[in-house]
Amino acid sequence: MAEIKITQTSDPDGDPCAERRLRGRPQVRPDCDTRQLIYEAARHEFSDNGYAATSIESVARRAGVSTKTLYRLIPNKAALFEGMTSDRIDRFLSEINLEAIDHAEIDEALYAALMACADLALDKEVVALQSMVLQESGKFSDLAGAFYRNGIQRTVTALADWLTMQQSRGLMKLDDAEEVAGMLLGMVADAPRRATMFGGLPLPSRPQIEARVRKCVALFLRGYRAA
Repeated sequence: MAEIKITQTSDPDGDPCAERRLRGRPQVRPDCDTRQLIYEAARHEFSDNGYAATSIESVARRAGVSTKTLYRLIPNKAALFEGMTSDRIDRFLSEINLEAIDHAEIDEALYAALMACADLALDKEVVALQSMVLQESGKFSDLAGAFYRNGIQRTVTALADWLTMQQSRGLMKLDDAEEVAGMLLGMVADAPRRATMFGGLPLPSRPQIEARVRKCVALFLRGYRAA
């Protein structure tokens, strides 16, 4: 699947579209803003209707752009799905900077990091997309792979990088940070996500998620806290 590459310019405050907005011409929406509208519309369409039933036309209509504009920016539905999942993780990583989570106590630092990941993994829309991927991956061979590469694996890698940083500070002893990150995310999210996807149960409330993460932190640090 072709990778969607986005060339951006940025201002000192980090807005990639600011330079083009400041030019003394009539305001024309930059392509990066239009992509954001398209990805947002695609996220709703895919989670509401499924992959097969979602069309480029329905996404364009929901985003308020023409199909010609959408095709100019994103060549096909497969690239749209891949770009949409990648964009969701990009926004998660920009909004929740795991590297900035630096409490003096490792218990609180790990709790904060896992809560950030739980907010993504147990997000209603993300769970709906994962359910859709499981249902339709048999018909669309690369659907699951795109979701795994751009969603699940990038979250694991972000948490693994944070765990490695804690190990370098002498707060943990890890053999394989990537493997441990996957285990931690599984402890936090897998059971409640399965209960929702297969059992029809509601996703846990915020207090329930917080209590679950606290238990996961306590169990994990029994084996991995540095002496």
